[in-house]
Amino acid sequence: MTSTTPEVARRPGRTERPGRRLARRNALIGWSFILPNFVGFGVLTLIPVIALFYLAFTSWNAFGTAPWVGLDNFTRMIGDSSFYTSLTNTLYYTALHIPLTLGAALGLALLLNKKLRGVAFFRTAAFFPYITSIVAIAVVWNMLFSPEYGPINQLLTAVGVDNPPGWTTSSDWSMPAVIIVGTWREMGYYMLLFLAGLQTIPPELYEAARMDGAGPWQRFRNVTLPSLRPTTFLVTVLLTIGSFKVFDLILVMTNGGPGQSTLVLSQFIYQKGFVENQFGYASAVSIVLFLICIAVTVVQFLVNKRRDA
Repeated sequence: MTSTTPEVARRPGRTERPGRRLARRNALIGWSFILPNFVGFGVLTLIPVIALFYLAFTSWNAFGTAPWVGLDNFTRMIGDSSFYTSLTNTLYYTALHIPLTLGAALGLALLLNKKLRGVAFFRTAAFFPYITSIVAIAVVWNMLFSPEYGPINQLLTAVGVDNPPGWTTSSDWSMPAVIIVGTWREMGYYMLLFLAGLQTIPPELYEAARMDGAGPWQRFRNVTLPSLRPTTFLVTVLLTIGSFKVFDLILVMTNGGPGQSTLVLSQFIYQKGFVENQFGYASAVSIVLFLICIAVTVVQFLVNKRRDA
């Protein structure tokens, strides 16, 4: 009798049933938390994206049926000069915005990674533009960039610049002005990512480099940059996707002008879809933008993988 009692107590049917019941309850609780997010993603994102791929082959104008036109929207895109202008402006913005924001964010992170008095305040001040209303930012910067009364041109005139730029009123300087504001607005957010990466670097690596006689630049080049490679890759991917999708800043700052000097793909899609009711054509351009983002991201992943190999 005494030998069989422990065996009965250890039977799986009697010991695992409460555990399975608890695991099932925990799983239901977990699904109850994430299910609303999945439902929202499916209704607000997944279904519209699937519909987008269908509408790209139609001439739907938001009313009535959607006549099937096949590849006509993509053929029209090839001969649309405004599409090429918006694509060129998007590439222009991306090519300058990514390195400028990357360098500014990394520089801020290096400066604010030190244990100084008031460093928390400066970190907050650097991050604050990212959460500020984009409309307020546009209004303030348009005043700063005013050719006649803006303090930026007044400062340039004071230091000897005879013909300061027209900034947002000039077709040559409007895009650089938008890039400056975009860099200023977003560098605080990416600074936080670099700060997180810097704080994971073991201090022993810097101590070993100092003992080997490495100077500040050598420590930055041989210790900081290699250790920040995963963070830099993440920031680069996020910046690339965000740069290709830039919309709100340009819409409220220049509205694509003067002329089409700051017209980008996202705003071109908005104009064709929501202003001109050409949702079929806008969907086709959206697919092109989507494929560009996917292609660039895949290339970045392949390059990063080759470097790690």
